[in-house]
Amino acid sequence: MQSRTPRVPQQTAPHRADSEARLTAELTSVVAGARRRALRDGDRQVDTAHLLHSLIETDPDVRAAFDGGTPQIARVLGYLVQRSIGYGLRWQGAVEDSGNVTGARDPVGLAGWSPAAAAAMERALGLAAARGDRRARGLDLLAVLAADTECRAVEVLRRGGVDTDLLAGRLCAASRQA
Repeated sequence: MQSRTPRVPQQTAPHRADSEARLTAELTSVVAGARRRALRDGDRQVDTAHLLHSLIETDPDVRAAFDGGTPQIARVLGYLVQRSIGYGLRWQGAVEDSGNVTGARDPVGLAGWSPAAAAAMERALGLAAARGDRRARGLDLLAVLAADTECRAVEVLRRGGVDTDLLAGRLCAASRQA
């Protein structure tokens, strides 16, 4: 009997360990959490909403970045939790491609990720490099997710009452100053 749970491709440990050295410990935990969430939800790919969910759960700096505080975070998490029981079911079986993918490569072992999620991680690594940092942080990833107006993460953020333009602008400016 075949398993009904989609298989999320895995990489060999040496490649993953080497590539994840470009992420902070918090962001490495976010990546692992997003992979587990996609597998548990029965999704074929890790998408930007999985990343957002894991970011909010894992990284205290990300939670502190929301101007609306705890009530706003609770609304966003509410939508994220509902994705497997109604909200977001239309996403199942569909590849997330926000249109902002410009030849994204696989910067940190992201086989099995949506094009939008892989591009977001690549842009987060680019933000870190632009400020002279070797490692991307959760705030870098949140900044690029909020800036991608067509990704699933932005849809969730907006439904949760987040001004994504303001959030992205503030985080990108802060990243350049850090």
